[in-house]
Amino acid sequence: MNWSEVAREAFEKKIVQLRVLESFSKDSELTQEDALKLGRKVNEALSKRVSKRCK
Repeated sequence: MNWSEVAREAFEKKIVQLRVLESFSKDSELTQEDALKLGRKVNEALSKRVSKRCK
């Protein structure tokens, strides 16, 4: 297996993903702090939902 080629393709894929995210968030008014708070709320809600299903 050509590991250099595997790594190169992985880097290229990540660069494309980061460019998409950058263009998506370019005009956003959401601050990093707001995004973190929102992420924590989502994680908490998902955790509660999953724990209810497991009972």
